[in-house]
Amino acid sequence: MSTNETLPAEPLIELDAGALQPHQESSQPNDPDNPPWGLLQGFMVWAISVALLLFIPLLLIMPYVAYRVVAHGSAEALATDPNLIFLSILGVLPTHILTFVLVWVVVTNRGRRPFWPLLGWSWPKSYGPWKTIGTAVVLLALGWLITHFLGGAETQLDQIIKSSPQARILIALLAAVTGPLVEELVYRGVLYSAVQRALGVTRAVVIVSVLFAGVHVAQYYNNFGVIAVIAVLSVSLTLIRARTGRLLPAYVIHFVFNGIQAMILILQPWLEKSQSLQNHAPGVLINFINRVLG
Repeated sequence: MSTNETLPAEPLIELDAGALQPHQESSQPNDPDNPPWGLLQGFMVWAISVALLLFIPLLLIMPYVAYRVVAHGSAEALATDPNLIFLSILGVLPTHILTFVLVWVVVTNRGRRPFWPLLGWSWPKSYGPWKTIGTAVVLLALGWLITHFLGGAETQLDQIIKSSPQARILIALLAAVTGPLVEELVYRGVLYSAVQRALGVTRAVVIVSVLFAGVHVAQYYNNFGVIAVIAVLSVSLTLIRARTGRLLPAYVIHFVFNGIQAMILILQPWLEKSQSLQNHAPGVLINFINRVLG
């Protein structure tokens, strides 16, 4: 071979780039921060979930309301009827089930995509179970301090809890079992992922936090302390979702936050009988649990 002849250059850069591309794609095949659903779908899921929460319980109580009006010829006592209140709370269960199905349809495109991986249902390296549980306990203690110093009037939830033992137990179960799961799937799952990709992390944190807290204002409109606690919880959960890129830590914090309150709420009649609840501080704790759980 003569010295004038040149050898073809080997495409080292092209081969390396081509080899890296499949590796990068396979490292995160289901990125929660790059969802296959869009901004419109995210807000539609949120709007439908709120509409279901308003109308499904209403549909459930309508037959009972009609029966009471026919049987008694008046609807004056319905507002304080414990059976009606219990049925309205029971209506939240099918609402949560339908909302879960709605989220599943959007996330999986009717079974064509994986569900939990696309929502970030896994532990990040920097935020494990113990740190998550510790965060929930800190938020619960902070909530107690806020309601203790700010106080506030009796809320709608207070009245519901006092209506009957059955209502109190059902609220506790819904708040601990289905409530955190469905709310996190809607707000920090579907909605946050879509808003974050379209508008950025900062706007997503603000929008999702405001919407989550705003939905709860109707329950606690006359108690600024409880509204402040819900706002702190909302911002904290959304920031943790943004920081970790995963939904599971936010769910566990929400579950522990509500679960501790639900446990004490169920045990409340027995706790109030004990001598240890004669002083002021535990009484405030019970009051905080009654007001914030939801």
